[in-house]
Amino acid sequence: MTYMQDFGLVSIITPTWACAEFIGETIKSVLAQTYRNWELLIQDDCSTDGTAEVVEPYALADSRIKYECNQKNSGAAITRNNALLRANGRWMAFLDSDDLWEPAKLEKQLRFMYGNGYKFSYTSYQEIDNDGLETGVEIRGPKHVSKLGMYAFCWPGCLTVMYDREAVGLIQIYDIKKNNDYAMWLKVIQKADCYLLDECLAKYRRGRKGSVSTHGYATMIRWHYKLWHEAEGKNWATAVFWTGVNLVFGVWKKIAYVKRTN
Repeated sequence: MTYMQDFGLVSIITPTWACAEFIGETIKSVLAQTYRNWELLIQDDCSTDGTAEVVEPYALADSRIKYECNQKNSGAAITRNNALLRANGRWMAFLDSDDLWEPAKLEKQLRFMYGNGYKFSYTSYQEIDNDGLETGVEIRGPKHVSKLGMYAFCWPGCLTVMYDREAVGLIQIYDIKKNNDYAMWLKVIQKADCYLLDECLAKYRRGRKGSVSTHGYATMIRWHYKLWHEAEGKNWATAVFWTGVNLVFGVWKKIAYVKRTN
């Protein structure tokens, strides 16, 4: 029998809204993890589609699964903030309620971080469609992301990120409608550089109605500007500059780091 080192408690941050169709599969991918010392913090933004009823039997069967509902519908940023306030772990990991992890995701990422002394990391991932079928698209990124590199673009996929709270501290982000994951990484990068574990350990569900991936460029430009101007407090000129940089490196990411396998 292989000895499994205990690296400490992992708090998995899972905001959800109207995701009853997918959240059961997401929970199962956490239950399948080879690393067992985790808590799954599901923070519901007042879903009305039966999400709570889907989660309930899992939470009753396993005390590591902890469900809480916001007092009012508050958006993704506040929902993530609320889950982070509940976290007890040393390690913060993130998994949206329609995405999936490979069974060894936590174990491999913890060994990668612990073995190298890294405090902030992400992994490669692949895309799946609404039916859970692989699209043949894999997304990677730079092996090392500095503060300037993170300003240039949001390289990590949210579902792949992990950071060490002992090094980073409690993170709370501005109430911004979109790009709130990017707002979080911009805070974390102030405390630690980010490193890539170049192995596909997660599956991102692309194209679900309401997801960022379904919106056009004009909308995404507005969201990036709001990130820099409102969440980061930059003046309009600086916000326009970094929005432009984000657009340029977004094109570069598609060229250099998005791979089709079929």
